[in-house]
Amino acid sequence: MNDITMKLQADNLIRLALQEDISSEDVTTNAVMKEAVPGEVDLICKQDGVIAGLDVYARVFELLDEKTVVTFYCKDGDVVTCGQRMATVHGDIRVLLSGERVALNYLQRMSGIATYTRQVADLLKGSHVTLLDTRKTTPNCRIFEKYAVRIGGGCNHRYNLSDGVLLKDNHIGAAGSITKAVQMAKAYAPFVRKIEIEVETLEQVKEAVDAGADIIMLDNMTPDMMKEAVQLIDGRAQTECSGNITKENIAKICEIGVDFVSSGALTHSAPILDISMKTGTSLPGRAIRHALT
Repeated sequence: MNDITMKLQADNLIRLALQEDISSEDVTTNAVMKEAVPGEVDLICKQDGVIAGLDVYARVFELLDEKTVVTFYCKDGDVVTCGQRMATVHGDIRVLLSGERVALNYLQRMSGIATYTRQVADLLKGSHVTLLDTRKTTPNCRIFEKYAVRIGGGCNHRYNLSDGVLLKDNHIGAAGSITKAVQMAKAYAPFVRKIEIEVETLEQVKEAVDAGADIIMLDNMTPDMMKEAVQLIDGRAQTECSGNITKENIAKICEIGVDFVSSGALTHSAPILDISMKTGTSLPGRAIRHALT
């Protein structure tokens, strides 16, 4: 994540997460640490996977104390292994203790998404199918989760409702028909925006093509129906398939001929990657060592 995006978009969200965890003070840390004492902790991987979110992890501590120094031994997108030391954090022990949980929450979540996405993307290797995420993200974490998808080898669908036109069943119902919905979208949206429409039947596919949709999303269709839909479209629009797509069934999509496959599972079903912080040798006091475990 570049510095501009971090400062303009991510910083406020990270602060909110810290404020959620420290509503008034960190009672435990303040009880055992009365003043600033320098120390360090190591960031340890406890599970094989793909790391993502290292800058966000570091930013948590930097927002608490700009003098905190984080030294990385890997970078986002690297494959990491159980037991690997990925970073060392040097700073005020109070900062290390108070920021630990929020920093790990971001890093574990983002790395879990990157790991799951890499597994799914690998199943599509050798095909022309592009793997996309969806808007099924954790509230106030979309910027982090969609970044993690890219690190894992996937691509982002629209970021939010302002990003592009996607006419779904309820929009079509409100407009009156697929044709009317496409016409109204073309009349309203800036000309640089593509018009995507969701369809569920072959009749709807035909209407969407005739209406001039740029992208046709084949939603919850069987593989055989999707193959027939792709043949009907015959290159007149780009094609996307969606609906209950997971790493267990995505390989079948390669044979159908669609251009894109979108999977909400990349963000809503990815398990975290197990990561921990362990005290370094320069951190004094057995009580502090126990506090970080």
